[in-house]
Amino acid sequence: MSDRVVTLEPLVRRLLAPNPSPFTYTGTQTYIVGHGDVAVIDPGPDLPEHVAAILAATAGETVTAILCTHTHRDHSPAAPALKAVTGAPIVGCAPLVLEDAGPRADASFDPGYRPDRVLGDGETVSGPGWTLEAVATPGHTSNHLCFALRESGALFSGDHVMRWSTTVVSPPDGDMADYMMSLGKLIERNDRIYYPAHGDPVEEPRRFVSAIAMHRRQRERQILDLLGQEPLPIQSMVERMYSGIDPRLHGAAGRSVLAHLIDLETRQEVVRDGDGWALAA
Repeated sequence: MSDRVVTLEPLVRRLLAPNPSPFTYTGTQTYIVGHGDVAVIDPGPDLPEHVAAILAATAGETVTAILCTHTHRDHSPAAPALKAVTGAPIVGCAPLVLEDAGPRADASFDPGYRPDRVLGDGETVSGPGWTLEAVATPGHTSNHLCFALRESGALFSGDHVMRWSTTVVSPPDGDMADYMMSLGKLIERNDRIYYPAHGDPVEEPRRFVSAIAMHRRQRERQILDLLGQEPLPIQSMVERMYSGIDPRLHGAAGRSVLAHLIDLETRQEVVRDGDGWALAA
C-alpha cells in the first residue's frame, strides 16, 4: 500500500493529491471506502502520479465505484483515467460545464466529466460492509453532493464544509441562498464527523456548521452596514471586510460578496448602482 495513504477509521482511507495551492490548501483529498470491493471518492485532478497512487493504494482490491462530489477540475478529472484501468463506473453528481467568472484557476468546471450514473438526493451506492448515501448540497456549485457513510456516521463533505477555509460561492453557478439552505440541511442531520476534500476532518460538525451559517449572516450584515454609509463597488467592500487575508484571495472573496449581494438583491434589500451597489430605497 502507498505510504501516502492514511487510515482514518476502519472503513475510510485518505490519499492526498499533489496539487497544493492557495485555493486547495495541501491538495485534494481522495477517499477510499471499504475493503476488498471499494469506492473512491473525488479521484482528483488528472495527474498521472495521483492516479498511480490510487491504484497502488487499492492493489489487490476491486474499485466498484468512482464517486465525485462536484465537477471542479481539482475533483473529477482523474475519474476517466481511473475508470479506464479499473472498469469501475463513475457515479455521483450531475455533469455541469459553464464559464465561471471567478479568479480560481482550479475552479473551472471539468468538461470531460461523463457519469455513468447520476445520484439523486438519498440514493445510494453500496459494497460489502459499506453504504454511501448522496446528500444534495447545492451552493458551492449547483451539482454539489456530499456522501454519508451510513455504517460509521461519517460524511464526505467535498467543498461544502471545510475547516481550513470558508467555501467560495462564485456566481453564476454558485448560489448563496442555496448554500445557506444546504447548511441548514446539514445542521438537521446527525453525522458524527466530516471528511472534507481539503484540510482536516471536522469534529462536532453540527456546531461547526452552525458557526459557518452565523459567519455568513455576519458577512451579510457587514455588507448592509457598509452600504448604509455609502454606495460601494465590490472591491471596496472586500478591502474593508477582508483586510487581514492574503491579497491573492481577494478575488475569491469578491465572488462570495457578489453571491451575498445577488441574494440580497433577490430579497429587495440592495440594488445595483452603476458600477457599485447601494441599499434599496
